[in-house]
Amino acid sequence: MAKKETPKAVVLLSGGLDSATTLAMAGVAHDCYALSFDYGQRQKIELEHAKKIAKVMGAKEHLILRLDLAMIGGSALTSDTPVPKDGLTDDIPVTYVPARNIILLAQALAWAEVMSAAKIFIGVNAIDYSGYPDCRPPFLRAFERMANLGTKAGVEGRKIRIVAPLINMSKAEIITVGTRLGVDYSLTHSCYDPLGDLACGRCDACRLRLKGFAEAGLKDPIPYQRKGPR
Repeated sequence: MAKKETPKAVVLLSGGLDSATTLAMAGVAHDCYALSFDYGQRQKIELEHAKKIAKVMGAKEHLILRLDLAMIGGSALTSDTPVPKDGLTDDIPVTYVPARNIILLAQALAWAEVMSAAKIFIGVNAIDYSGYPDCRPPFLRAFERMANLGTKAGVEGRKIRIVAPLINMSKAEIITVGTRLGVDYSLTHSCYDPLGDLACGRCDACRLRLKGFAEAGLKDPIPYQRKGPR
């Protein structure tokens, strides 16, 4: 009897805590093809972390695509606008990159179709997050419908699913699951405004990360300039 082929999955890998955990979860039952983006972000150090994570966690391939969202601007992550520090707000913050997940998922969709991968994994979260509209379940469901309407694979009945395994998990739950799966969080990078490889400890991403480790009863293994508000 022929050995059953392991299904393929494209996994968006930013180099951060959530995407590393997502890669570990996808890797339980899939051959994973990691996809990262050099999109004009200020924190390019995350790409070096993504390379290490993909290698250590056994991705079959790691593709880094170049886009230039900095030419469009509109975000503190792609321009000289200061990154907010020391406080989460109820508003959509200036660290939101206009239409980023729409753009990145579209690239992932193209790669998945070429490789006949039936799933795209993305590490978005709608619990402990900064309030971005492209991290919510209605957006993901709508994108999946669009993907299967507008691709050859979808029209021919080879449906592509958008999988967001972290969507309803707290940051502490994500860290607990990742630790159980053997994720080395010292390889990850989350900070929006790092100094070299030192996380600032004050931006939304750092604060949510530190809160998650504290609630999980674990020590965050990455280096910080300083932790928490003054």
